[in-house]
Amino acid sequence: MSKQAITSYPKERINILFLENISDKAVQFFRQQGYVNVRKLSGALSEEELIKEVKDVHLLGIRSKTHISAKVLAAAPKLQAIGCFCIGVNQVDLKAATQYGVVVFNAPYSNTRSVAELVIGVSILLIRKIVDKNIAAHKGTWMKDAKGSFELRGKTLGLIGYGNIGSQVSVLAESLGMKVVFYDTETKLPLGNAVAAKSLKELVSVSDIVSLHVPETPQTKNLINKTLLKSFKKGAILLNYARGEVVDLKALAAAIQEGHLNGAGIDVYPWEPEKNGDLFETPLQGLPNVILTPHIGGSTEEAQQNIGEDVSAKLFHYLERGITNGSHTVPAIGLPPVENAHRILHIHHNVPGVLSAINTALSKNNINILGQYLKTNDAIGYVVLDVDKKLSNKAVALLKDVKQTIKVRMLY
Repeated sequence: MSKQAITSYPKERINILFLENISDKAVQFFRQQGYVNVRKLSGALSEEELIKEVKDVHLLGIRSKTHISAKVLAAAPKLQAIGCFCIGVNQVDLKAATQYGVVVFNAPYSNTRSVAELVIGVSILLIRKIVDKNIAAHKGTWMKDAKGSFELRGKTLGLIGYGNIGSQVSVLAESLGMKVVFYDTETKLPLGNAVAAKSLKELVSVSDIVSLHVPETPQTKNLINKTLLKSFKKGAILLNYARGEVVDLKALAAAIQEGHLNGAGIDVYPWEPEKNGDLFETPLQGLPNVILTPHIGGSTEEAQQNIGEDVSAKLFHYLERGITNGSHTVPAIGLPPVENAHRILHIHHNVPGVLSAINTALSKNNINILGQYLKTNDAIGYVVLDVDKKLSNKAVALLKDVKQTIKVRMLY
């Protein structure tokens, strides 16, 4: 390809909106690529506010506080892609995004190290009861006492979830001399000397520290509940740096008050304030040996920079090249540009006969297809077509008329 603008749509007419104080790296990235209409807002927006803002937006960047509903998507006819500048995508109605042909990206690996390091750091603070000693010292009370303070070395760390973060925590923990057991619903290859537990009950019964690394799903809601807490090893510590709905906090508070658990580190909550300075309440406030942090597991400058670069690159590659690798909605396709051709992207409902209809429409009008690639999921199909430059505008019009079409875009 030549060095002229790849996308056929003028860059000055592309509107990009970033919410929730997304890293400046993302803003800089697009401006360096020639996109001038890039807005960045510091906070999240309500559904009503979003509906007003997204009418002319082509790319939308969010973090975990902004919820993209079907109503928001319906109000955004120009929206091509959403970038979730975080690990999860549960804040987006993925079913609706799929139906509207909106590509959804995230950054599943960019802040794993930040979370993993914090889990280990909090483990040391809690097993040594540093929190209570620190509070006492600030109040002027001297608490030089070794009772109830332990080393991590030789203790057992139980990991519920052995994905990107859980497995990295496993490696760090072993380097400190800990034994690691893990439980995952999928079969995972253990790293180092980690051992898979046969059940949750088995894992919690042998672990000195239990750390959660699971997604938020109907199956994981209140995974740690009153019943399972009774199976925890007496004196154990629970860490949740995963999702807020996974732990029944009232049951956890009771287990700590009764002395069955020896502490907890919690970073995520079933309900979280919308912005800094808002009132925050949890049943765990005021309990001994409990560290409460405001959803900052992945909040390091390195992680935010990595996320900004990762998601921005995915959005850019889709906008200018039609590449959907890493998408949670549109099927993943990654193809290099083709010389002397125009590329057209066609997203459609996945029903039999659409590809045949596309080819028939083009062949009847003597439009030569130089290259074609189709990939589908249960809901939609995504076709990348490279066609003769002489007739590409006509091809776009014909493809828009194909039944079951959701979106058509001439890329270059």
